[in-house]
Formats: sequence, C-alpha cells, structure tokens
Amino acid sequence: MFRRTLVFTLVLCMAFVFGGCAKKEEAPKQEASTATSADGPKVGGTIVFGRGGDSVGLDPAYETDGNSFMVCDNLYEQLVAYKDETTDVEPGLAKSWDISDDGKTYTFQLREGVNFHDGTPFNANAVVFSIGRMMKDRNLKFFGDGFEVPPQERPPEYWVSMEMDDTVGSIEATGEYTVVFNLKRVEAPFIANVGMDFASIISPTAFIKDPKAYLRNPVGTGPFKFVKWVADDSITLEKFADYWDKSSGGPYLDKVVFRAIPENSVRFLELKTGNIDICQFPNPADIDLVKKDENLKLVSQPGMNVGYLGFNHTKKLWQNLALRQAVAHAINRQAIVDNIYQGMGQLAKNGIPPTMWGYNDDVPGYAYDVELAKKKLAEAGYPEGKGLPEIKLWSMPVPRPYNPEGLKVGIAMIGDLAKIGITANVTSYDWGTYLKRQREQPEDMDLFQLGWTGDNGDPDNFLAVLFDGLASPAIRTQYKSERYHELMLLGKTTIDQAKRAQIYKEAQQVMFDDVAVLTVAHSTVIWPMGKNIMNFKLHPTGSVRMKNVWKN
Repeated sequence: MFRRTLVFTLVLCMAFVFGGCAKKEEAPKQEASTATSADGPKVGGTIVFGRGGDSVGLDPAYETDGNSFMVCDNLYEQLVAYKDETTDVEPGLAKSWDISDDGKTYTFQLREGVNFHDGTPFNANAVVFSIGRMMKDRNLKFFGDGFEVPPQERPPEYWVSMEMDDTVGSIEATGEYTVVFNLKRVEAPFIANVGMDFASIISPTAFIKDPKAYLRNPVGTGPFKFVKWVADDSITLEKFADYWDKSSGGPYLDKVVFRAIPENSVRFLELKTGNIDICQFPNPADIDLVKKDENLKLVSQPGMNVGYLGFNHTKKLWQNLALRQAVAHAINRQAIVDNIYQGMGQLAKNGIPPTMWGYNDDVPGYAYDVELAKKKLAEAGYPEGKGLPEIKLWSMPVPRPYNPEGLKVGIAMIGDLAKIGITANVTSYDWGTYLKRQREQPEDMDLFQLGWTGDNGDPDNFLAVLFDGLASPAIRTQYKSERYHELMLLGKTTIDQAKRAQIYKEAQQVMFDDVAVLTVAHSTVIWPMGKNIMNFKLHPTGSVRMKNVWKN
C-alpha cells in the first residue's frame, strides 16, 4: 500500500462505550472558504493537475496506490467522509449511524435522492453490492430484487490486508435506505475504515456490465464524472451536473485533468510555463524558485506518511536477523534525508509518524555505524561480504509523498552498502508492474522501496496494514512475528485509546528489535500551484479534493 499527511485528530472509530448505544447525528456542512478571493468562488474553467505517474486503475476496491486514489477521490464517495484538513469523520453517503451496545452491529441511514453518474439511484442495495463484492464468503441480503455479485477477478488487497473477512460477518439492506453491518468481532477502527477509498460506493449497474473493464470505466456519486483516459498521459473528469451536495456551491470547475509527468523537473517547468496548474512533488531545490515567482504559491503540511526500505522476508537470506541489522546500520539515512529530501522530511525511526497518537519516542532508531554494520555482517556469516550474493534493490520509478526520488535514494543506499562489503544494484519497473511484481515477493527482489500515506489517522492503518505479515499474504512486507500479530489483534479489539496506545508502542519496539523494515523518512508535503488556484487544501490522507476548488 502506498497511499496511499499533518497535525491531525484521532478518528475514534468506535464512538461508544460498552453498556450504551451511541448515535452519530448529521454534522452541519462547512462552507467553502472564500477568503482567498474578494469576489468569491468562480464557476467554470479547467484545472490541470500535474502528477508523477499514471493511475493503475480506477476501481478503488482493487487499487492501493495514491495515483489511482487521487482520481477516485473525485469520482466516488463513502458512507462517512473525512473533514477538510483532518481525519475527523462526518456523514457522507450515510446521514447517520447507530452502534449496538456490544459494538458489533452498525446501522447506517442513507441519504435519499442521490444518483450515480450513469443516472441509476444510490440506495442500500448499492452499498451491499459495493462492500459485499470484496467478501470472500458473501453473506449478503439485498432489499427487493438486488443484484447478483460477480466473482472476484483478483483479491481486493486493502480488504484482505485489513483482515476484513475476519471482521465483517454479514451486510444487509433492511430497507431502501438502511444498511446493517454485523461484525464477527469488535473492530475499533471500523467507522474510520469505511471512510477509506477501498470502501467507495460504486454503481452496481455499471460494474455488472463488464467487471473486467470497470477499472477503466468508473461510475460513482462524486462531484466529477469520468470522461477519458489516455494511458500514461492524462485522465479527464468533468463536473457532474446532478451532484447531490449543493451546500458549499461546488463543484465549480467544468473539468479536471490529471496529467502524468514522471520527471520532477519537467513537471515543475510545465507549472512555470502555465501548462499545468498544480505541481505534485517538486524537487526540493525548486521550492525557492516558487517563492520568487509572483505567479506561483505554495501549500504545505507535515506528512502523515512513512517511506521505508523493505526486506524480502520470504527469502531465507533475509530471515537472518544479523544481516538485516547490518543493512540497517550501514545506510546513512540522515544523509539521504538531508541531501535528497532537502528540508522536506525528517528521519524516521518508527512505522508511524511522530504526530500520531501511540508513537513510541523511546525507540532509539538505528544509528549509522559502519563498524557496527561490518560486525553484524560477520555475525550473519558474511565477513566483509564474502559468500553473499549480489543484492538486488528495487527503487520506486515515481515520486511519492514519502520518497521524492526513488532512484537517487537507491543509489545512495547501494553506495553505503558497498562500504561494508555488500555488492548491490538498483532495478526498477514501471509503477504498475513494480506494484504487481513486488506483491509476489519474487526471488529477484532482495530489498525494496515503498511507503505509505495514512488513510484514516489510526495507528492500525499503518502498523497492521503495512507490517503484519501473519494477517494476510497481501501484506507487502511479509514480516511475520507471533508477538507482533497478537498485538495487532489486541489493538483492533481494544476500545480504550490509552490502552491501544500502549499496545502500539510495544509493537513499535518489537518491530525495531526484529528490524522488520528500515524506516527512512516522514516527508513534509509541499505542492506549488498557480496563484489563481483557489481553496485547494492538502489533506492528511493524501486525498486530492477538487470539489470546492475554483480558478480565478
């Protein structure tokens, strides 16, 4: 997962205490800020968003990458939504919800009068279909005729990695606008989870027409609808005229175009010349140029993210703790942060960012120590690297919030490894192939770069989804520890936040002791854009929300 950022507020996903039933009432809608424009929001126009790579697909149940999700953010909606600039939840397609006394039954009351982009109605059956299609053993009940859910073409990676089949027992439409989720166990992050991209509500009619082709023909209820996708070039969306939420006045734009421009420097030049309006992931050196350009401005926030170097734990070679320790102490991560992130990141020592509740500041981190690394290499059975095969380090081909330049980071890493006698080379693939092959844990992958932008502000979304290899084969790191797995299960089923925080602090210590991964950095997210772009707000989850944005 790579998402798929800030000072954020805990999403306390289970808003109840045992012995009482809590009800979430509809929150008032926040009006879009017009302080940036004396004349208020303007209707019309096109914004071109320059990003580092193309989307992999546009079916959010089956994708995991930020480049896919940022487009989905504007096409789809979920039962609950995250408020602007925070991970606090508010009503989305559900206007309210109730949680049973035992914390295992969630009843959602849905909005009426909402339509999908294809003109079909949003209702409880659409929710049962959209979420239920991800279940391995489908225990679903529709209201009235309902739908026949096609078989899965591939595993829904988020659903599987979050152990949702062990959580959700059944989904039932008890009325046209009422949906009941019956859980197998208490799941503390459940409400926050159903606000994530993978839980987007899709048009069943559109999906059933051609399930295999749906990922390139998406249909949701969001403020924009899909128009065209030119592979490795651009995706075009246009305003959905029948959009249900008129409270803020948006969507204002006629069109949004997501352009794929892999080179950071080229992407920034396109911004300077006016060919794009927003530039994702500039080179750190370009920030000063933005500040000097009267036509440009910056939007920034601390990142709710982590970039890491993973080990292929499925290979016997990397099941050697001393060898992992050698790598951890050999790589000068601070130099990477200083020279490649250039002020846009901080050294990471844990798998969650330091602004998140449950962070364990007592974990010391791995010191850069060449002599200690050499000692650990010898302990591993490879003194001065003798007998060790050439190491293949996979570097990311696209910039991400947690890693601005994967190739440069990879080159720096193999240079450091050479100092202790480890011979390594850097390899990469196009983004879609990289993600697909990495998931398969191939023999030609020893070390790999990946990272994560949090989805919901809960430590479970980092520590369990990224690192608990015993939970699912879909966990990309495939780190397997019985104690760590026990802690992750305990964290999910514990309601008290203070107790959960202690559980996650212990888990971070276990990760450190085992060298589960080598965390590298938490980045600061800074995006330059034209000064005529109004009301664009960065979000902790990395979402790109264009609904209330306008162009002067």
